[in-house]
Amino acid sequence: MTNSESTSIQKAAGLTSLPKTAVPAGIVDPVASARAELKAALAAIEVKGNVPRRLDKASKRAAAKARVFADRNPVAAVAAAVAVAATVGGAVWVIARALSR
Repeated sequence: MTNSESTSIQKAAGLTSLPKTAVPAGIVDPVASARAELKAALAAIEVKGNVPRRLDKASKRAAAKARVFADRNPVAAVAAAVAVAATVGGAVWVIARALSR
């Protein structure tokens, strides 16, 4: 039985599925328990260590929050955009001036 089959069976039976980083309870066989722990540990390392995926998710969340903020308060959103642009422009100017000297 594959993971997708077991997941669909669990959903059909009304069982809540565990996150892929959790070890299911009730495993009696020590070999199966060790495999489940290793699988969960590797999944946790992959989730935590995959920086590009984490950055992608964080940027999507930030963009969604910015859209909601802009929809609720467009004047403040424009002011925030101007402030960010001025800050970035000032930082670029300071760096360029320091490098030219």
